[in-house]
Amino acid sequence: MNGNNQMSLEEILSQIKFDSQGLVPAIVQDAVQLDVLMMAWMDKEALKRTIACGEMVFWSRSRKEYWHKGETSGNVMSVVEWAPDCDFDTLLFKVKMHGPQVACHTGARTCFFKKM
Repeated sequence: MNGNNQMSLEEILSQIKFDSQGLVPAIVQDAVQLDVLMMAWMDKEALKRTIACGEMVFWSRSRKEYWHKGETSGNVMSVVEWAPDCDFDTLLFKVKMHGPQVACHTGARTCFFKKM
């Protein structure tokens, strides 16, 4: 967050509405092209890690572990800016992708490639 809405990390964390499992959806958007790349889950620790390192870190519900995006694939996402939505129950991250420019585990640039 920036501008007149600056808050400390602890103030932000206290306002985010994590669900009953301690998770909040994180939408990831390309900061330049503005396409939505993916959605994943974060808990408080994943959010803290993301802020600390400046790269996307998620909580994997299936593997029950933290997932530093690009750690093994090279598809690192550097955070340019981020903000909660108006209700503090969803987070939006604008990122710069490094490496192969692939966000999806299928090899596609974005997880939203299936047109209906």
